[in-house]
Amino acid sequence: MEVRAIQKFILMSPRKLREIVPLVRNLSPKDAVERLPFADKRTAQPLRKVIETAIANARQKGLDEGSLVFKEIQIGEGPRLKRFRAGARGRAKPYKRRMSHIRVVLTTRNDQIPNSKSQTNSKTANLKEEKTEIKESKSKVKEK
Repeated sequence: MEVRAIQKFILMSPRKLREIVPLVRNLSPKDAVERLPFADKRTAQPLRKVIETAIANARQKGLDEGSLVFKEIQIGEGPRLKRFRAGARGRAKPYKRRMSHIRVVLTTRNDQIPNSKSQTNSKTANLKEEKTEIKESKSKVKEK
């Protein structure tokens, strides 16, 4: 079962947030929450909060915290605020305040590896059934 947590419009650049993601990607979410405060980056706090929210969502759905793993940690770019700083000779020097969207998807260890063979077998079986139905309906139309 998948559990999601999304935090939007964080006033930090996505580039800075993406630096922290490799530190926690291969950890369990519980370990990631414990390790992030020691990352010595300001961007670690919002990421930690989103992971905690995802864990709380999983707890609400009745999932065990120990069996959770990261399926996806996505740092997206949000809107940019256009700002100006005073420059020489009364000019304006433009810059952009960048925002980020964080999306964390957790899944249980059992659900992590999809059984692709059974899915493809069922799809091919459905296609074969549809083809035979089409052939039968064409033959009925020809007979009339």
